[in-house]
Amino acid sequence: MSYFLRKLGFYVVALWAALTLNFAIPRLLPGNPVDILLAKLQQRGGSVSPETRKAYTLLLGGDDTGSLWSQYLNYLKNLAHGDLGVSVSYYPAKVSDVILGSLPWTLVLVGVATVLAALLGVLLGAIVGWRPGTWLDSLVPATTLLAAIPYFWLALILTYLLARVLGWLPLQGGYDVALTPGWNTEFILSAVQYAILPALTIVLASIGGWLLGMRNMMVSTLSEDYVLTAEAKGLAPRKIRRSYAARNAALPSVAGFAISLGFVVSGSVITEQVFSYPGIGGRLLGAVTNNDYALMQGVFLFITLAVLGANLIVDLLYGLIDPRTRARH
Repeated sequence: MSYFLRKLGFYVVALWAALTLNFAIPRLLPGNPVDILLAKLQQRGGSVSPETRKAYTLLLGGDDTGSLWSQYLNYLKNLAHGDLGVSVSYYPAKVSDVILGSLPWTLVLVGVATVLAALLGVLLGAIVGWRPGTWLDSLVPATTLLAAIPYFWLALILTYLLARVLGWLPLQGGYDVALTPGWNTEFILSAVQYAILPALTIVLASIGGWLLGMRNMMVSTLSEDYVLTAEAKGLAPRKIRRSYAARNAALPSVAGFAISLGFVVSGSVITEQVFSYPGIGGRLLGAVTNNDYALMQGVFLFITLAVLGANLIVDLLYGLIDPRTRARH
């Protein structure tokens, strides 16, 4: 129990540090977002008055009259109420509404693709690592070659072959624009059809890392004493591979999966941009382009919470899977 309490305490401190950094970094960057927005307004022929400056400051969640400490307390208070400010790019929409509107698309697309890539990579890596040096090892260079190809280049190749030449899948977008979004069969099937191509890009680009890591761990695990002892006892090879070798070799992949699962929230910016997919990656890119500091800060906050949450869950599960980790504390 003390192991799990220490872990929870560590992540509570990490969460507080992340929230503090999320507050401090935009204020430590050179320049002022209000000045940038006012400069754009002047370039378009608008007039800038003290009232205009005050309105933009309040719009971005700032307060010229308060000290840094009071701003920090106000920032934590707003977070507790779910208030992340107003997005300049999508004015007058709130940052939380913009993020929550795009988050489900990214969670479904990148989340499912990440889980599939991890499961297939670990499974293939366990099979290849069980018999190193066979023809199955030829899978490793092929998958690592796909991982070495840049995301956008692989996305363009798949788009050209599967969408433009063969016409099997839609070219861009998240669903058929002629349909009304909703929980109906026609819309869901359309969304699945449009998600296949970007999901395939993510799986092909990331499966090589999972396969190579699991394969190398399997080769290393096969020389351990407990595996040799199991073989000497005459246990079935399938049982040795599943219960002794693969189970222990998969532990580093579990930790890596936690990090990958946490970053699902950030989406795949390049992939979503190539396919014009309505996910959080496109919103983040638009926020950077338009100097939308409130939206950027909100997206970074969601990414931080997702990474910490995923790592906490897997860290606790890691202690249950491998009791040796608890014994060291």
